[in-house]
Amino acid sequence: MLAIAVDTEMGRRHSRVTAEALAGLVRRIGGADDRFLVVQRIPDLPDVFLQVWHEAGGDYTLEYRDGAADRHFRTVLATAEPVITAMTGWARATPDWNAGPDWERLDFEAPAPVPPLELGAEDRGLLETRLREVLVAGYATRAELAELAEDYLVSGDVRPVSREQARELADRMWLERVAEQAGWDEEGEESDPERLSRAFADLESAGLTAREHFTCCHTCGQAEIGGAGSPDARGFVYFHSQSTDAAAAGHGLKLMYGGFDGSERTTASVGREAVAALERCGLSVRWDGDPGQTIEVTPLNWRKRLVG
Repeated sequence: MLAIAVDTEMGRRHSRVTAEALAGLVRRIGGADDRFLVVQRIPDLPDVFLQVWHEAGGDYTLEYRDGAADRHFRTVLATAEPVITAMTGWARATPDWNAGPDWERLDFEAPAPVPPLELGAEDRGLLETRLREVLVAGYATRAELAELAEDYLVSGDVRPVSREQARELADRMWLERVAEQAGWDEEGEESDPERLSRAFADLESAGLTAREHFTCCHTCGQAEIGGAGSPDARGFVYFHSQSTDAAAAGHGLKLMYGGFDGSERTTASVGREAVAALERCGLSVRWDGDPGQTIEVTPLNWRKRLVG
């Protein structure tokens, strides 16, 4: 798998695709509402991306940015194959991946300096604590983190953090977390959140609606889970963002589950299925078989790797 996320014009995201899947996405573009791909690394890094544009019958315009306004380059290629070669090399971080095409540097005006944040110690502490909690939870994108930074201290018409200040703060804290995460990557071990995602993928494949970090709370989750998956799903398993925060704080993870027919028998069956999937993936589970009780995944080492 390539450590990239590919966003399409149709709004679909493909994460950790194979080289063959990336090639297929490139060859596919060109039709109406499907003319470009934007590719980021996993984890996402500020101002580092690759993108390609193509309309049927025309050339391919390939661009990449390498971290700053004066490091943005473009080339035009006649066919998909050299585009695929370059994009795959970029995704693999191959040395001299860009040596083949003729690149031109695009001129962009450097952004204006961002004024420093003028926050009191208490407000700064509250803001940075909340951003750090969201980073540790691991599900936010850089854009979502910046939006939270901008809105978190808003009171009425008072907006103490500008959009530019929010983006700068969010990116700084994001990169700090990426550096911390690099230590885990060196260990090369599958994390508990990755085991959890494997279990949820297995449950989804088995005909359940399985969702991580779904809605803000139990009330919203119960109201919305029925429309979140296939109409043929037999039941559901999910945890909401409050449960994520608890897991990230070291308190284990509570899972909600049930059958869409509303019966205790189906709910208990879904519970057993969920427990079996979690245990197969190497997670410890606490549940007494009572369909009225949540399933708790504990102990849990919440090292959720960022994607963005």
